[in-house]
Amino acid sequence: MFPLPMFTPDQVARVCENLEETGDIERLGRFLWSLPAAVPGSAGEALNRHESVMRARALVAFHGGNFDALYQILQTHRFTRESHSKLQELWLDAHYREAERLRGRPLGPVEKYRIRKKFPLPRTIWDGEQKTHCFKERTRSLLREWYLQDPYPNPSRKRHLAQATGLTPTQVGNWFKNRRQRDRAASAKNRLQQDPSLAPSENSTNSSSQERRHHAHMLPSSPRHMGSPGASDYSEDTEHRETGASTPDISVSSDSEFES
Repeated sequence: MFPLPMFTPDQVARVCENLEETGDIERLGRFLWSLPAAVPGSAGEALNRHESVMRARALVAFHGGNFDALYQILQTHRFTRESHSKLQELWLDAHYREAERLRGRPLGPVEKYRIRKKFPLPRTIWDGEQKTHCFKERTRSLLREWYLQDPYPNPSRKRHLAQATGLTPTQVGNWFKNRRQRDRAASAKNRLQQDPSLAPSENSTNSSSQERRHHAHMLPSSPRHMGSPGASDYSEDTEHRETGASTPDISVSSDSEFES
């Protein structure tokens, strides 16, 4: 145990921050264990007023599988917004792991959603702003504003919007793609409500099917059935040999989702 005042509370906090940044959780745990116990009125109690120390304790508790201690730290100490994102991940991941341990298998998206509903984020690590579809409402508002200006942003605008929202360019591109699809579906539904005659009737559907079957019946037989066995296969093989290779199917994305 390192006796105080060998380390001041500020020095302890800086050591915790450095070890957290390097990701050396084992060494961070040993350092925290060497500190004085947080007895009321003792020097060790003053350490608990430092957010870096409490965040380090939460991190060590999570990696050690001591989830009860993790929940206790997160629920009893109010953290600043800068720590919210990391601590929210610890809170959720701990509950996911506990549920997976009970079920004996990984959780699916629906099960994770139910876990989040059952164990909401404590206000000590959450600013109270509601999240919708994993995006905060502030982020969604900004995406909607840009969408009204340009529903098809180029890669440069996607990267700029990603920096403004804290998302990745791929997440931004997917949001715009999904929004365009919803708008097209809503537009088609509105046109159908205004003019029901646009909807295909059952009779027209049946007649179209009958017409397709009639045309298929009228088509001439293949060369194989015309007394030339293998003629069709021979012509296709010859064409492939002359052209060099068959033409692969190519799908084109209109959303330019390939930027890094």
